[in-house]
Parts: sequence; structure tokens; C-alpha cells
Amino acid sequence: MLQYLPMPLTTNNKPVKKSIWKWLTLLGPGLTTGAADDDPSGIATYSQTGAQFGYGQLWTALYMLPFMTAVQEACARIGLVTGKGIAAVVKEHYSRKVLYSVVSLVVVANTINIGADIGAMAAAANLLIPVPFVVLTLLFTASILVLEIFTSYKVYSRILKWLALALLAYPITVFIIHQDWPVVLKATIVPHIEFSFAFLFIITGVFGTTITPYMFFWEASQEVEEIKEKGHADGNKTGVCWADIHNMRKDNTAGMIISEFTTWCILLVGAAVLHQSGVKDLKTAADAAKALEPLVHSFPNSGFLAKLIFSVGIIGLGLLAVPVLSGSAAYAVAEAFDWNASLNLKLKKAHGFYGVITIATIIGLIINFVGIDPVKALIYTAVLNGVAAVPLLFLIIKISTDDKIMGEYKSGWLSKTLLWFTFVVMGAAAVALFFTI
Repeated sequence: MLQYLPMPLTTNNKPVKKSIWKWLTLLGPGLTTGAADDDPSGIATYSQTGAQFGYGQLWTALYMLPFMTAVQEACARIGLVTGKGIAAVVKEHYSRKVLYSVVSLVVVANTINIGADIGAMAAAANLLIPVPFVVLTLLFTASILVLEIFTSYKVYSRILKWLALALLAYPITVFIIHQDWPVVLKATIVPHIEFSFAFLFIITGVFGTTITPYMFFWEASQEVEEIKEKGHADGNKTGVCWADIHNMRKDNTAGMIISEFTTWCILLVGAAVLHQSGVKDLKTAADAAKALEPLVHSFPNSGFLAKLIFSVGIIGLGLLAVPVLSGSAAYAVAEAFDWNASLNLKLKKAHGFYGVITIATIIGLIINFVGIDPVKALIYTAVLNGVAAVPLLFLIIKISTDDKIMGEYKSGWLSKTLLWFTFVVMGAAAVALFFTI
């Protein structure tokens, strides 16, 4: 007689746990890049959009997702296949005029963005502690530089992943406040367009803070860092196969979905809380913090708690985004001049690379002392990125579809279609913006 012995309870769970853990370990540059996309500039722009137009631009989060994913996938694939950052690839295959134009565009746009993000972090901290704005900007600048220069890539990448959790405040708020869900669903699916300067200005900012130049360079360079981290010390393309491409796509897709879902939540919270309560123009960090009051409305002193959650989110995401901004600028410059460029290298072995990080961050800090309002600076920075992204997108398309550069890993028809459509739409938004001026 056969006797059937019961299986241990843990056996059935092991494959599930193993598959979940395996999936989580794939998350890297895509997740970090997606989280950095919802930086203080992104939060301010999306909040202003929701406050100003209500549900009118809610659809942008849904329709930007495939295009944002395609752009970042192409950038990541360039880094993974060539073993080089975008600036290094441009240097190898294009003229110096193109190279210097690309690098200058990225450095200028990133430096301005750094300044806006540092100012926003200080303004957010000011909601909680009565410390002079100047002192706070200096404190955040010093902290970011120490974090980026004196920690290894392995430790630093872990820190960036944890900072991404600061994005959770907005999704939680969405499901706490009362929503007219049929109206929300319609606004998410059916595009609404107005041909006015105000509408085109802010939608260019939404495009620019979502599909933004620094993300192109950062994700490509981080794929190179991942190659080095896994043992390909020279960072070349030996060993890269379709399995690596598929893993990269999973990481990238997950990061972009998380990013765009958060974008949708910020837009929705801005519309449901700020717009409906009559706040249509964000003038201070306190205005933006009001969007999170429903999250803590049942607690005593809910106004302070909302400011606390908002400030922690802005500061956490600023600590995530500013190193990404300065790092992507440093990768671009270092690659253009053949300097050592890696967050794994010590300061003494990569003076130029860390020098660019330091200079870009300090110049960004100085921008805060010329009298620009921190919240408005974030929105104007997003619009600038929306314009700057257009020529860079053209270059990404040319590289990712080039047989000589990408070989069998060049963009297929779907990637090319999405990339060209992104270029046309963002170009048209920028041109329309200038015409309405």
C-alpha cells in the first residue's frame, strides 16, 4: 500500500519567493531613473498642472507611458550594447560640433535643474524648521556632494532605490480622497487640448519633466556601470546577449510604469484637492503641501503633518534627483574628453568626473541666490527641458537605429515608430508654445 506523505508547507512557496526575489533583483537603472523622473521639478509641475487645469491634462500620464518607455529603453540599450555612455557614442560616430552641442545642452539644462531642486528642498525644509534658506541650501548641497563622491556605486544605488519610496505619499492620497471615478476615468482616456499659451506652456513642462534629457544620459551610463559591476571591467559589449536586453527591458518598463502611475496620482491629487478648493496657482511650497492634507485630515494638526509628509518627499526625491542630474552631466563631459568616469572610482582616480559633479552642483546652488522663486523655478526648468529634449531625441533615434553602432540590437519597427512619434509630438508642443508667445 502506497503512503503519501504531506509536503512541507514551505516547499510550495519557494518557487514563488524565488521568482519574486529574482524579479526584484532585476530592478536597477530603470527603477532609479523612473523615480528620479518624479523629482521636485516633476512634483511642482504636475501639481501646478492639476491645480490650474483640474482633470484637463490627466490623460498625459497614460499616453506618455509607451513613449517614455520607448525612449528610455533605447537609451538603456545603447549603453548596454555599446558599453559606452551616449556622449562617448556621439564622440565616436559624429562630429565635434555635434558632440559639444549635445554636452553643452545637457550640462546647462541639468545645472539649472539642480539649482531649482536644491531651492525646492530648502523651501520644503523651511516649512518645518525656522532655519535660514541660505543655510539649508548649503546643508543640502554639502550632503549631496558627500553622498555622491564618497560612497561606492553599490552602496549609492541601494540608497537611490530606498529614496524612491518617498513617492508613495501621492498614490495613498489618491485613494483616501473622494473621487468621481467615472469623470476621472474619462479624463484619463480622452485627451483634452487647448490652444492657449497657458495650456501649451504647462503641457510642454509636463512633457519636459517626464521625457527629460538627463534621464537619457543617466540610464545609458548606469547600464555601463551595471556591466562593470557584474565583472566586465572594461565596460565593453562582450557578453551582452538577448537575455540581458530582456532583463533590461523588464527593469526599464517597471521603472517607467511606477513613474507614470505616480505622475497620474500627483496630477489627480492636484486636481481633486487644489483645483477644487480654488488654489490654481502654486506660489509657495506650502501651497503644494496642501494637496496632501486629505492624507492626514483625521489627525490633530493635519496641516503640519501634510507639510511634514510633503517636505520628506521633496527632500528625499531631491537627494535622489540632484545626484542623477549632476552625475549625468559629469558622464557626458567625461566621456567627451576621455576622462575616467564611474561612481565606482575613488576621487583621486576620477578628478575630472567628480569635478564636474561638484561644479555643476555648486553653480546650481548659486542660482538660488539670484532672487528666483523656488516653486516657479521648478516649473520653468521643466519647460526648458521640454524644449531641450527635442534635438536630443533626434540623436537618440539616429544612434539606436544605426546598424554600425547597434548591430543586431538596433531598434525594431515598434521602437522606431514610438521614438519618431515622441520626437514629433514634443517638437510640435515646443513650436506651438513659441508661436503662442
